[in-house]
Amino acid sequence: MSQARVRLEIAANSLASALAAQEGGADRIELCENLGEGGCTPSYGTLAMARERLRIALYVLIRPRAGDFLYDTLERDTMLRDVEMCARLGCDGIVIGALDADGVVDAPLCRELIAAAGTLGVTFHRALDVARDPCEALESAIALGCERVLTSGASASAIDGVDTIAGLVQRAAGRIGVMAGAGVTSANVGELVRRTGVQDVHASAKALRPSHMRLHRELPGLAPEHWRSDAAVVRALREALGN
Repeated sequence: MSQARVRLEIAANSLASALAAQEGGADRIELCENLGEGGCTPSYGTLAMARERLRIALYVLIRPRAGDFLYDTLERDTMLRDVEMCARLGCDGIVIGALDADGVVDAPLCRELIAAAGTLGVTFHRALDVARDPCEALESAIALGCERVLTSGASASAIDGVDTIAGLVQRAAGRIGVMAGAGVTSANVGELVRRTGVQDVHASAKALRPSHMRLHRELPGLAPEHWRSDAAVVRALREALGN
């Protein structure tokens, strides 16, 4: 019996990144911005154009800011508006996660976001990795009806957290998908899949893009280069996973 195809999700920090991911053979996009700070919700323009141009599944990160996952009323209302926008534009899913002050999944807020999403798919993101108990957070995501969770196994990278990820896969027992992400490359993705049993992996597949400006005036926080998902890097990941 042939092994099931492992799905490749790319965290795309721009429309150009999303299109490069599609070209390289990604199965799904998690569209975001500010990837260097863990990702935030992309602009309306980015989202609308991505929906028009992508043929693969488009999930959108719903996160109003960098930092922790404890949200106030203004942030809650912002996230609800963003979810409603995703539904109106015909996206395929949303990526959410919220915790209370004690590191427990904020189920009431997550239920509101899921209700606003309607029929859209839902991924619970790496808030799981900083929760009080990743196994408890996994059970909460299952109870909420999420399709999958994204995790590094509560480690700096997925390859460092392989044992925890494998444990989450076993605990999930097919009730929810477990997607491994953080530091995933073509060099380690094969080992990651073998040791964890995940059927979804998540990577940014990015490369540094040089500036084409003739005038360079560098100031702190204003470097001319930028990071973008690269079709060749995505393709290498796809090939390492098997087509």
